[in-house]
Amino acid sequence: MRRFFQRFLSVAALLALAGQGCTRALPAETVAASRPVTLRIWSVVDDFDVYQSAINAFRREHPNVSFDFRRLRLEEYEAELLDALAEDRGPDIFMIHNTWTNKYLTKITPMPRQTATAYRTLTEGLKKEPTWELRTEPTISLTQFRDTFADAVSRDLLRTVNLAAEGQPPSFQERPMGVPVSVDTLALYYNKDLLNAAGIPTPPENWSQFADQVKRLTRLDSQGTILQSGAAIGTAYNVERSTDILTALMLQNGAEMTTADGVPSFHVMPAALRGLREEPPSYQAVTFYTDFANPQRDVYTWNPNFPNSMDAFIQGRTAFFFGYSYHYDTIRARGPRLNLGISKLPQIEGNPVKNVANYWYWAVSRKSRNQDVAWRFLNSLTNADVAQGILTASRRPAARKSLLSAQLEDEQVGVFASQVLTAVSWYRGQDPEAMEAALQQLIEDVRLGTRDVQRAVIFAANQVAQTY
Repeated sequence: MRRFFQRFLSVAALLALAGQGCTRALPAETVAASRPVTLRIWSVVDDFDVYQSAINAFRREHPNVSFDFRRLRLEEYEAELLDALAEDRGPDIFMIHNTWTNKYLTKITPMPRQTATAYRTLTEGLKKEPTWELRTEPTISLTQFRDTFADAVSRDLLRTVNLAAEGQPPSFQERPMGVPVSVDTLALYYNKDLLNAAGIPTPPENWSQFADQVKRLTRLDSQGTILQSGAAIGTAYNVERSTDILTALMLQNGAEMTTADGVPSFHVMPAALRGLREEPPSYQAVTFYTDFANPQRDVYTWNPNFPNSMDAFIQGRTAFFFGYSYHYDTIRARGPRLNLGISKLPQIEGNPVKNVANYWYWAVSRKSRNQDVAWRFLNSLTNADVAQGILTASRRPAARKSLLSAQLEDEQVGVFASQVLTAVSWYRGQDPEAMEAALQQLIEDVRLGTRDVQRAVIFAANQVAQTY
């Protein structure tokens, strides 16, 4: 059943406008800007109540603005969004995944340097009457944007675009394409009861410890059938975010996922490692990953016969599950008695810490007729107090660096927040689904022996390159 969450605040806006006081002496631009406006917002990860405090704060200064907030299911979101945008009935503001920026570049508008919106104020003098004031204000600057948000956000959201009006000479400038509130990171969920039973006091900090613990946690029968899995890892299609786990291993092992120009390069040896290693880091990463689904390896612990990795974890059939903070509520709801622990993503000992970023951000439709109001609202989300209210309601790790420290001791989001500053994403193409399919095929090609590791990695890189 389709679930839509809509809230309309237009009645309150009309009541406010009914008493808008003296407007006859106001400039025409101010009168036009103070007319009722409805911002249509489409979300995919949070309901209206998460943003209610931010919306209420905005409306106290802009009571002419009402909000139509709708949440769609992830399975239907993009198809319905694209249809709505094509038919000119789309939202003013909508969510984009951090890997979708280039795919949607022609459908969204870059943040302007300034906006002009109407504010509700009082006249001066003894008899103070409600009136309107048109204010032209700067948006968050590039320097502020970089300083405010985690580094991953700048890489994902800043683009050089042509800001010239139609018919004018090109004017290419770097601008933010949206505003995030949260940045999620990949971490390791674990079943404390299974670790306790195996005599493992703490979860692994590095991949060597991970492999050792998986061997201790895995139970096979005499026929080699897995009775108890140590970890859900090694296959492509029944492991949640399998491509993110593989990407993390590649990055941690020193692979350069793309060149400076954004062209996929994970299949070649990075210049810094030439002469130091015999094969590109990605080869080792995919071999390490698939070994956990290889019956001939001593770390064998998973295969395609298992259900989805989160389902298996909730059922107690595997001890480790790689997931994001957004998995937490589902795990808790479906496994209320699960003795749950969360630890940081294992790293390669001695190498720089690398984590994987996965998040959604807000963008403004190029077809919106209310772009100034929309961008003024999104700029309000960059305020620390406003963002904190949203994060408190949503229980997600912050995108704003200054809010991360306060989250570190939070049992639910602390681990994910602790990894935000070292989280990266790499894809800059125009077809994220095809990229993921290529990496999934890479996993299965190596696991099944369809291609050797070298040929499989090169083939995957060529497939990804075709999406640029």
